[in-house]
Amino acid sequence: MGKHCSATMPKLQKKSHKSQKSKQQTKASTLSLKEKLSQRRKLANARKEFTIVLTATIFFSALIGILIFPIAGLQAALAGMLGIICIVLSYKYPRQALWAFLIYMPFGGTVTYAIAGGNLLFQLAKDAFYIPSLLSTFQEWQRKRLPIVIPKEIKPALTFLLIVTFFTLFLVNGYQQITNKTAGELPFLLGVLGLKVLLGYIPLITCAYYLIRNKQDLLFLTRLHVVLAIICCGLAFIQYYFLATGRCEGTRNLTGELLFTTSLQARCFVGGSLLYTPQEGLIRLPGTFVAPWQWGWFLISNAFFTFATAFNDPSALIWRPLGLVGMAAVFIMSLVSGQRVALVMVPIVTLLLLIITGQIVKLKRFIPIALGLTLILGIGMIMYPDIVQQRIESFVARWNASPPSEFITQQINFTANEQSGFFGNGLGRATNSGRSFGKTELIETYYPKLFYEIGPLGVIAFLAVVTTLTVVTFKAYRSVRDYNLRSFGASFWVFVLVISYNTYYYPLDVDPVAVYYWFFAGVILKLPEIDRQEQQTTPSQQKCQKKRSRKVRLSSV
Repeated sequence: MGKHCSATMPKLQKKSHKSQKSKQQTKASTLSLKEKLSQRRKLANARKEFTIVLTATIFFSALIGILIFPIAGLQAALAGMLGIICIVLSYKYPRQALWAFLIYMPFGGTVTYAIAGGNLLFQLAKDAFYIPSLLSTFQEWQRKRLPIVIPKEIKPALTFLLIVTFFTLFLVNGYQQITNKTAGELPFLLGVLGLKVLLGYIPLITCAYYLIRNKQDLLFLTRLHVVLAIICCGLAFIQYYFLATGRCEGTRNLTGELLFTTSLQARCFVGGSLLYTPQEGLIRLPGTFVAPWQWGWFLISNAFFTFATAFNDPSALIWRPLGLVGMAAVFIMSLVSGQRVALVMVPIVTLLLLIITGQIVKLKRFIPIALGLTLILGIGMIMYPDIVQQRIESFVARWNASPPSEFITQQINFTANEQSGFFGNGLGRATNSGRSFGKTELIETYYPKLFYEIGPLGVIAFLAVVTTLTVVTFKAYRSVRDYNLRSFGASFWVFVLVISYNTYYYPLDVDPVAVYYWFFAGVILKLPEIDRQEQQTTPSQQKCQKKRSRKVRLSSV
């Protein structure tokens, strides 16, 4: 009897375990079914709400367009309609608006001149995505009591900078407005524009921090920029092909000084003003941007982003090769576009990234990418040896005529001689985009420009901000344990470091660097949290996340 009981007890326990497991599985399946139904209902409600909002917005914007058309014409009416639609939808859907902002920015110059004929309103179109999105997310941060200033270490330096700039705005620009005797000058509005140019995109640090929620969002961001780089470089190459084959004339048939200056009348296919006088060895292409030098800094920026994807993306079969294609496209267009600064900086940046990220010793990744890049560039150099020779000669001639160190020294001496007082000559006084509001000086180096506008205290304050940001982002990416995430962080941090202390030209004043700098600083600050998420994720959950990441939906973006 005892033996029989002892034999049946394990069977009963096994049955009870099986029944418990089956109950748990049925509960899990019921929950998953309920979750799926709930998600479907939410998606249906979201679509319905979007349709209602979009319909109402289009109707309202059409009424405004009809009112504007008789007064200002068709272009202004269309600009008003599109502006209202962008503002309303960006405020309602701030996350999607930030993604749209990043996507639209590289094509802004092309839209401005190809569609809008250079209309000033279209030059501000990207801010129709950014500003409403910022206002909406700011309210959300306040409602959820989330930190608004990120990182917190930047608060003292940022407060100091705000105090100095507001003193300059009211004491210098305000005084100029009161005592202004020049017809058509609006010094205070010039100062407001200068303040927006200087500080307007700093909130992107916080926006990026909350926009990137997990590793999937990070990969979406990096892959998006690889795709944008390839598309923009492809369009720019078509632009060069049209000029080289004579489909576009460029500036080659002009006379006198016009042969040596960029011209909007010479624009071709995409972008804005360009210089194409091959008989003089002068080529300055704008790519998809308004001006050639903006395109040059776009190429430099994407040297960092394409490198990060080529070496660190988890998709070895699709996205790493696409990252390599992006790197090759950036190298080729740096050569073809006639951008001397890109021609020098892109190879230097790549070498610097190889060393700092440690990829140069990871032979399994480094050798295939190095061979592929060398093969692509080698074929290009063999096919177009004249272009390579011309660009090298142009760079050497420019260096001999005006060495960067001498050029920067001249700019520093000029701004020092023009300086009066601690608060500078007024915000916007060396900002080219403010020419419609008053007289501006052309100062082509960044920190001398700041010195001219906001004086020595302003320069010290701005240096304090970027130095704090550089140090904090360095600590953030170095704290990451995951190798790929850490390499992503290293690539972005080198970009932040280079731009923080670069004084050659003024990339922080205009697109795309004015956006990328602050945005990717926020991305770096998010990496430690993403790393913690990955450490806590089980292998089975990681497989599920990989499956989900293959299906990119607007709701997840």
